[in-house]
Amino acid sequence: MDQDLDRLAEWIGNRESDIDHVTVPSVHRLSCTLDRDDPRPQAGDVLPIGWHSILFPRVVRQSQIGPDGHPQRGDFLPPVPLPRRMFAGKRITFEGDLRVGDEVKRESVIQSVTPKVGKSGQMVFVTVRTEISSPRGLAVVEEQDIVYREEPDPAAPKAPAAPMPMPAPGIAAWKKVVTPDPVMLFRYSALTFNGHRIHYDQPYVTGTEGYPALVMNGGLTTLLVFELARANAGRPLRHMASRNVRPLFVNRAITLCGEPSADGRSAKLWAEDDTGAVALSATAEFAA
Repeated sequence: MDQDLDRLAEWIGNRESDIDHVTVPSVHRLSCTLDRDDPRPQAGDVLPIGWHSILFPRVVRQSQIGPDGHPQRGDFLPPVPLPRRMFAGKRITFEGDLRVGDEVKRESVIQSVTPKVGKSGQMVFVTVRTEISSPRGLAVVEEQDIVYREEPDPAAPKAPAAPMPMPAPGIAAWKKVVTPDPVMLFRYSALTFNGHRIHYDQPYVTGTEGYPALVMNGGLTTLLVFELARANAGRPLRHMASRNVRPLFVNRAITLCGEPSADGRSAKLWAEDDTGAVALSATAEFAA
């Protein structure tokens, strides 16, 4: 194991590029998944902030899928020899608009591979930097953190140990409660071509991964926080850094919260689970 972890540094600097299109059907489907009453999108409409998450799904042949439903590792992402994979957080800067009808280009690079040892055992954090460009130039710069973990100790309690709850980072002036159900999660997974079994396979997620229910997609939680800011800030979002600190589950209420700064140029954003524990924490900066 240690030898394998030492070799992962060879993947730093690995690059990948791709082309996708912002289409009317995909934007319309995401709008409906978010339960919005938007008019049907038209060519030239600006894509709402954060909706770029439906672009550039990772697509491989069925024979190249791993046991957890993710693509096998070792092509672009490093072959981390740890079975559990989760979305940990991201930092996004919005440099320009994406529009319906755009052909968009993506350039991604493995920025870092960092082994760590935590309370749950061996972990590896992989950070991927991605630049997305429209025909008008650079539009989105995103750094995404992925964490890989060991299998839990068979002698330990079956459910994954949750971290101690962190206090809310502020006093919520913006608030919205969303209760995701399996259908909402499935629709978002379909839109993003996400085959991770923790989002739809109940026997797998409870029996193999040891969670109490289907796990909320971290990217969807982040998107819901974007939507909270878009509905309340009154200014375009320019940068957001978010961190996922504990899992969320379907059929359990999620409270989305925000506390804007006095000048309206920034905000603290977070999501609480049904017990009031913070599951996602973020900071946002808005255009002047």
